[in-house]
Amino acid sequence: MSYSILFQRLLKARRFDDDFLSPRYATLSDPFSLQDMDICVARILSAAKNHEKIVIYGDYDVDGVCSSTLMHDALVSVGCQDIKIILPDRFGDGYGMNLGAIPEIAKTKATLAITVDCGSGSEHVIAKLKEQGIDTIVTDHHEIPEIPKSAIATINPKRGKTLHDLAGVGVTFEVARALNLHQNNGQCDGSEKWLLDLVAIGTICDAMPITGENRTLVYWGLRVLAKTRRPGLQELMKISNIDPKSLSTHSVGFQLGPRLNASGRMGSAYTSLDLLISKTRPAAFKFASELERLNKERRKVQDAAISELESSGIADQPIITVKGNWHEGVIGIIAGRLMETHKKPTFVFTEVENGLLKGSGRSFGDFNLAYCITHCQNMLVKGGGHNFACGLTIANSNFENFTNSANDLYRSLKLPNQDKYLKTSSDLDVDNFTNLTEALCDELSLLEPYGAGNSEPVFSTTAKILNTKILKEKHLSLNLCDNQGQTLRLMAFFAPQNWLNFEENTEIHIKFTLTLNEWNNRRTVEGRIVDVDF
Repeated sequence: MSYSILFQRLLKARRFDDDFLSPRYATLSDPFSLQDMDICVARILSAAKNHEKIVIYGDYDVDGVCSSTLMHDALVSVGCQDIKIILPDRFGDGYGMNLGAIPEIAKTKATLAITVDCGSGSEHVIAKLKEQGIDTIVTDHHEIPEIPKSAIATINPKRGKTLHDLAGVGVTFEVARALNLHQNNGQCDGSEKWLLDLVAIGTICDAMPITGENRTLVYWGLRVLAKTRRPGLQELMKISNIDPKSLSTHSVGFQLGPRLNASGRMGSAYTSLDLLISKTRPAAFKFASELERLNKERRKVQDAAISELESSGIADQPIITVKGNWHEGVIGIIAGRLMETHKKPTFVFTEVENGLLKGSGRSFGDFNLAYCITHCQNMLVKGGGHNFACGLTIANSNFENFTNSANDLYRSLKLPNQDKYLKTSSDLDVDNFTNLTEALCDELSLLEPYGAGNSEPVFSTTAKILNTKILKEKHLSLNLCDNQGQTLRLMAFFAPQNWLNFEENTEIHIKFTLTLNEWNNRRTVEGRIVDVDF
């Protein structure tokens, strides 16, 4: 196929080929390449044959709830009938399997527990379950401090050399495919493809790279989601004003995801689970409406907290550390927003019981939160996390000590130019607008789905500002003129204040993405401003 000049340049710059543009479902990896998959499948089929009670233990975020639902569907497909899903409580239990899970699982009289999106670091819990005659299969995608030796099988791509970027729901899907392959003499019958709607949602919302196996899963998952058989997802898309015909990673990540996450943040994740397993539209509508209400409440609480912090001022230190009395379910979002606004690593703490502060951290670039937590270990009640996100609990009396210690660590590392990690890079620089055509926009759609590892293409140009318009005191409309007299309209919604002061007839270097604006049966090429070089 012949592509336009700019699109060819873009493919070359990103080293993409036709296989990337047209992912083939048939090229998915063999699920039995994952360690312990044969043991996992044999144990599940034994449980089905012997009518055993099975517990699925998940997590309270989107990936965890989607994984739990998918595992349930996979077990039902091979004849398991007595299945219970248990989700931890964000506020009482925290992430992953904990000792409180033992009596909860035991009272179900289950003989098999299957974790999804958790369990890799839960040997102490799994050993206790084993003592009570309960086998455990771990399916997870998080780092493995030590393989839980009491588990009868641990399905985690971090144990091998491939598939490291699968989300928890991606790992669960591999189990579903393995079961399907086994039941159909090594050839999937195709029914497993209807699970891909959940795979797409969980993978996108867990911010996994949309490359390799994940690109194939999300590419086809979005197509399945567009015609999903799940009443819950049908109603959630409807209440989110999403047209199934125009689904994208953006609509999943910024519309479906926050609503599915809202129940776990503001109350119980079971509301999202109930939505996904709903069998009728009336029941699904009830749960979708509740998620809509919870998401609006989440936004209100979150915005109030951020407004309070901004009005009270942020201390001028390398790391932002703040505390207050905010809803525990939104402190991670607040930390992320402050980090993006102020371009600094951030810890946000909220007061909980017994004189403790529960916190959430966000970082970027070269400042590693896991290392920071280790450095401040003597002040922590508990804590854990990754390079760029963490959770921790400290005594209120240790807040100032923690603040000083974290900032002293940052200064001692002498990290240069961290702002560069938050700047948007350009894929291609264009000196005129001649090749920014409808045909190019159509070609760019071949790169979707976008996500980590495959971001939406960004163009840059140096051009003259022809005129500007401020809409509703917060949106910017900008017309640029290139060196050949051609114009291009660019938009910025909720533009930074300093973008609203551009002067006409001045030259500007600007970065933007392309979009097609369709109005009254007329299509025009426009851009969305993503960054400006001053």
